[in-house]
Formats: sequence, C-alpha cells, structure tokens
Amino acid sequence: MADRKLIVPPTMQRIVERASYIPAVKVGVTVFCAGQVGRTADLEVIADPEAQFLACWENLRVVLEASGCLFEDVVDMTTYHVQMSAHMPVFRAVKNRVFPHGTCAWTSIGVSELAHPGLLVEIKCVAVKRDLAST
Repeated sequence: MADRKLIVPPTMQRIVERASYIPAVKVGVTVFCAGQVGRTADLEVIADPEAQFLACWENLRVVLEASGCLFEDVVDMTTYHVQMSAHMPVFRAVKNRVFPHGTCAWTSIGVSELAHPGLLVEIKCVAVKRDLAST
C-alpha cells in the first residue's frame, strides 16, 4: 500500500485553517494538487489579471516543490477560467513564460465564478515525481 502524505507548505497554513482543505496529497510518487489561485499569503485576491496569473503559478510551484516535484513533473492539468475569452491571451502568455511547453495534458474550462469574487483562474494538476536517475 502506498504512503499517503498531506502537503501543506508553511505559507499556505492559513488557507488550510480557513478553508479546511489540503493544498496537495502525495500518494507514492504521485501528487494530487488542489486548485491553486492568484492570491497573497494573506489570502487577498490580486486584482490585476497578469499579476494574479503569476501568483497562481507561483502558488502551484510552491505546492509542487513542497511535495518534491517541479513543473516538469506535471502530467495532467486542468485550468478553470472566469471570462475565459477575455483573459486567455494574458493567461497563455504568463503560462508560456513560467511553465514548460508541451509537457502535460491540459484542459481549460470556462466557468461562471470561482470560490471568491475577483478570482479569474484556478489551476489543478497531477504530478508524478520522475526518477532522475533513469532520465
């Protein structure tokens, strides 16, 4: 039976206390990341779309790093977008700057709203820790 480990980066302890969810669960070499959004460590939603998207990717990076993974370890990603057609060009530009191209399955879904007003995107993913010795 695979070990199950709850992943809570220190900077995300407040969200765990407030919302009662875990940023990620690691089972064996697989990491299941809860949706990450663009807010500060003080749980404030970032108003500027580009800054919000950058913070969202950074929050996801922090969760993955706490589990021993990198962006390159992501195998499946789902992004949820409010006003997707209006914000996708900026989101894609930010994604292309920070996330490796063509390394995972990606589904993007337009939604009417997310958990808090002002949130424009949420990124959920699954990562599998690569055995660097065999790559």
